[in-house]
Amino acid sequence: MIFETHAHYDDEVFNEDRDLLLSEMNQQGIEYIVNVGASIATSENTIELTKEYPFVFGSVGVHPDETKELDEDKFLWLRQASALPKIIAIGEIGLDYYWDSTEKQIQKTWFERQMELAREVKLPMIVHSRDAASDTLTMIRAVKGGEIGGVIHCFSYGIEMAREYLNMGFYLGIGGVLTFKNAKKLKEVVDYAPLDQLVLETDAPYLAPVPYRGKRNNSMNLTYVAEEIARIKGTDPLKVMEITKANAKKMYGIK
Repeated sequence: MIFETHAHYDDEVFNEDRDLLLSEMNQQGIEYIVNVGASIATSENTIELTKEYPFVFGSVGVHPDETKELDEDKFLWLRQASALPKIIAIGEIGLDYYWDSTEKQIQKTWFERQMELAREVKLPMIVHSRDAASDTLTMIRAVKGGEIGGVIHCFSYGIEMAREYLNMGFYLGIGGVLTFKNAKKLKEVVDYAPLDQLVLETDAPYLAPVPYRGKRNNSMNLTYVAEEIARIKGTDPLKVMEITKANAKKMYGIK
């Protein structure tokens, strides 16, 4: 059975068949799903999904591109929402310099505030970092992020950066990109990283693995990611599924 650590089933692209798709998950080997908030609205949607589906857990947080919406009232809502029984992380939070749609200082301010919230409420954090390697690492170090813990979502940097996060005790989120032919750097990271610090994720509906690259992604495609990790590490896909599931349960505090 697979633990899907990062998906967005509240996305409108699932509106027509969401219930049908999610109702099939357990039969197709998906034991747990974490639906991840990326704004106040999607965090609210996530809470509703956790109420509807027993195997769906959630996180609340505001993605760096959406941090311009944040104010003290909304931040208070995040704090209150984090206390709900099936909310198990703060995220996705971080820095994204790729789109340049939100001022860097605004992103940094709310990244720091949300990391401190994770510490306050004793939940791990789901970190998004794109084209912001140095600043992300500097800010996580500054708040002693290793004490908070969590996952670097959709890890996209090299071995040197992976080493820094692994040494702090973070997990690396590995998804469909690993199956791409041009993902040489990520394949090297997966080869380098200990299996007990890797977790499986889709970022559904995005980043579908080969052979579905470019199509709508879903958690059932994680078998392809597990198979590629197993190939790189010279082990069995079932072993990868079991170890990454145990890692995710430990990270998210699920008994």
